[in-house]
Amino acid sequence: MMLIAGTVPARGLLLISGPVRSRGDSLSIDGHMIPCLQGTAALISAALATTTYLGLEMPRAVIAGDTGQGNGSRDIYEYLIRESARLAPRVLALHYCLPDMGLTRKLCESLKACASRPFMIADAGSMYAAKAAGLAPEFDIFTPDATEMAFLADPEATHPAYIARHLFDLDIRETPRLVSAAYRQDSAAKLLVIKGAVDYIARDGEIMATIDKPDVPALEAVGGTGDTITGLVSALVYSGLEPVQAAAVAARVNRMAGEQAQTTPSTSVWQIIAGFPSVFRNLADFPSSSGTARISVDLMEQKEENQVIKVDARGFSCPIPVVKTKSAIEKNPGQPISVLVETATSKENVSRLARSKGYSVAEEVMEDGFRLLLEPGRGD
Repeated sequence: MMLIAGTVPARGLLLISGPVRSRGDSLSIDGHMIPCLQGTAALISAALATTTYLGLEMPRAVIAGDTGQGNGSRDIYEYLIRESARLAPRVLALHYCLPDMGLTRKLCESLKACASRPFMIADAGSMYAAKAAGLAPEFDIFTPDATEMAFLADPEATHPAYIARHLFDLDIRETPRLVSAAYRQDSAAKLLVIKGAVDYIARDGEIMATIDKPDVPALEAVGGTGDTITGLVSALVYSGLEPVQAAAVAARVNRMAGEQAQTTPSTSVWQIIAGFPSVFRNLADFPSSSGTARISVDLMEQKEENQVIKVDARGFSCPIPVVKTKSAIEKNPGQPISVLVETATSKENVSRLARSKGYSVAEEVMEDGFRLLLEPGRGD
């Protein structure tokens, strides 16, 4: 299960939890309609769009209204402390709650009771609390923007509002120095995804990749477009993609969706999220400028003379085999498809997708993996 928790700026909204469903430009959670504006709702919407496309289980959300008094935030902390071991999330994404160092420590301690430690992602207030409580290294991913990166690099600051004055004037080119400083003082998660005019991906103080294409300056003016990156990376990690690759995909997809939407400052974040499936279908190549993280997604399947569509997904971990197979199904309706995968996990995920689309699946064990023959109109 992927569990996403955070507050929304709604007066009187008591804590709600449950699976998330999309209802146009809103989310449905436990019978409540939550508009997709920005913040936690944008994060959840991005994650839901991604898991839906990949045929994965929908996220479960825990949200509460909080307009600054802190009651909703405390309710979320206490719910997670009490219920996390029972829910046993595989990925836990924490967004905005009023920072509470004591409750953050209790939450991290309570997660030790889970059968398997969840993959932990934090953004906004949850990230502030983790850094201030000295717990940043326990988290797997932080997703700060440039100002929040300066906060992580400031050893004295307990909130971005209180960073040293000179850090407000830093150029985006100073990001590598801030990354090094944050890791030196144990104020960073294992992986950082720094969102901005240039998106940086860093691990252990080293810049692993930079994403700056396509360049869509208007994205910076649209509220929630940083939250969508957090939602994307959460869902892609949940799908099984290696974290650095998940971060690179998330940053590039967000930019491509912004370009596709012809984003202006008046564009809503929902218009950008609605374009994610189209971007996934047309995904072609994801090079990083550093050359250290490269994801090649070849969606140009070849047809044999007998009209069996060939998809070779060997060498890729999920969700790439699922993305390639889904693209082949959509581009070639009614055609049999031969899919080559390397791992049992990829075999199971592709088979699950195919059966959900009404295909039968025949498996053949090969020396270097598996061959799946998907036949249309013969599903379970």
